[in-house]
Amino acid sequence: MDNSSGVGVIDKAAHVLDALEAGPTTLAQLVAATGLARPTVHRLALALIHHRLVSRDIQGRFVLGSRLVELASAAGEDRLIASAGPILMQLRDATGESSQIFRRQGEWRVCVASAERPIGLRDTIPVGTQLSMKAGSAAQVLLAWEDHDRLLEGLQAARFTPTVLAGVRRRGWGQSLGEREPGVASVSAPVRGPSGRVIAAVSISGPIERLTRQPGRLHAEVVCNAGRLLTEALRKTND
Repeated sequence: MDNSSGVGVIDKAAHVLDALEAGPTTLAQLVAATGLARPTVHRLALALIHHRLVSRDIQGRFVLGSRLVELASAAGEDRLIASAGPILMQLRDATGESSQIFRRQGEWRVCVASAERPIGLRDTIPVGTQLSMKAGSAAQVLLAWEDHDRLLEGLQAARFTPTVLAGVRRRGWGQSLGEREPGVASVSAPVRGPSGRVIAAVSISGPIERLTRQPGRLHAEVVCNAGRLLTEALRKTND
């Protein structure tokens, strides 16, 4: 079967990406896998790195880039939102706090679904709100499992530290106290796509007076459970 599209440079770039699907790959291995000339493979790989479709690991090998994760997340947005409503309402009712789902879009995190606390003082984040990736427990979760280079880039001017992100990875959840907004606390957990990559963060947020200065102690278990339910829902829709 002829897999050619008739657009040579696109076909060659696709060969490179296909070869990287198996995992970290050296330039020599890419040349062998694609059958393309070494200068051509090198030029294509550098161009794909420029667009974040390809990256390099700490050993200098070529790997699939973080931009592909963002595009895959966008493709799965409808499935995520379709599953979100009941789970966010359960989370809101269990904690008494507003609940949200955030996805990363470039240098921002965007609220793609929410369930607001119906009465009383609450942290209102409408769907479509863009917030910084430099502060807040959802930003911590969305950054904590990124590749090394993206992690270092994300930590520049961030309100949290590498130690905080190491704690997020170890525990499986993040918390913040006044990072994004004075007086507001939050707890977030990862939502993973079918490949196991973190594609979103599920969160609750509200005043520190209610969530206390250790909001994770109160609510991490139920927030993590919501993350697992969303992860399972995405896995089922992919079957």
